[in-house]
Amino acid sequence: MKNHKILITGGAGYIGSHTVIKLLELGFSIVILDNFSNSTYRIIKKIKEITNKNFEIIKGDITDRRILKNIFKKYKIKSVIHFAGLKSVNESDKFPLSYYENNVIGSINLIKEMELANIKNLVFSSSATVYGNQNNHLYKEDAPLSPINTYGRTKLIIEEILRSICNIDPEWRAIIFRYFNPIGAHESGLIGDNPINCPNNLLPFICQVAIGKRKKLFVFGDDYPTSDGTGKRDYIHVEDLANAHALSINYFEKTNNSFSVFNLGTGKSFSVLEVIKAFEEATSIKIPYQIVKRRDGDVCESLADPSKAKLELGWEAKFDLKRMCIDSWRWQSINPKGI
Repeated sequence: MKNHKILITGGAGYIGSHTVIKLLELGFSIVILDNFSNSTYRIIKKIKEITNKNFEIIKGDITDRRILKNIFKKYKIKSVIHFAGLKSVNESDKFPLSYYENNVIGSINLIKEMELANIKNLVFSSSATVYGNQNNHLYKEDAPLSPINTYGRTKLIIEEILRSICNIDPEWRAIIFRYFNPIGAHESGLIGDNPINCPNNLLPFICQVAIGKRKKLFVFGDDYPTSDGTGKRDYIHVEDLANAHALSINYFEKTNNSFSVFNLGTGKSFSVLEVIKAFEEATSIKIPYQIVKRRDGDVCESLADPSKAKLELGWEAKFDLKRMCIDSWRWQSINPKGI
């Protein structure tokens, strides 16, 4: 594994940093490329503190092909794990050009430079948002794809680009991971979800209310056709996601599949109010909240069928919602102002 050098774009981000730790612990050699637009360089110090290992870190953007070209020229990269990109559903519909430029054009730049360097192993960080809002909320990988927001559309476009490349060049290996709703934090409490601005995801917002950074939680809609009227999601611990990425590198070596898609979720969904209750029970902290109107681009329910990942990757989620809440709160309480 020491000879298997991996470029991780967006490696200082939430899921990226946890994946870097897992891969370093397994003995892989890592190069991180990150522009730190939604993270901080202090994350790098935390990764080194946790792992006691060194790795290469480059500040730059995937929209800059010169940086990518120099990386592939300098380092003997064998695989790329691609996290880099803008990720707010709500923001994406307000600034669609920024999302297409960063997510789609940036990914095209990356893929072009990989081809020029003859590097053809890519793990892509996609999203359950590619499924859109369908009558059947349990999603298999072969379900129809119809994203209802700009963020999801950028992810689907990149998926289709990779599918086309793999169809014409059998040497390519692309693994698509469709995340459901990542939450939780590293058990050390040293790294976690560290949004620079207002959190877009539920549990970081809950944690900021619990620590006193925000007065109350806004619950977007209570008129969905669910048990309590609030939207339901399949929440997955970020450490489980990191484990899936570690398994993906070995999967490159053993599969004949050029293009593979996997859902990463638990197969269980929880409403917003259920998550609030679980957090209160796990921490003994009361969370004040206010019901407001629905957000554009939100779906009623999103639930993974993760059976394919278990069958082909040997992966399944290990952590339950209580553990996700405990780890998230440990991170927030240790880092009340973030990193």
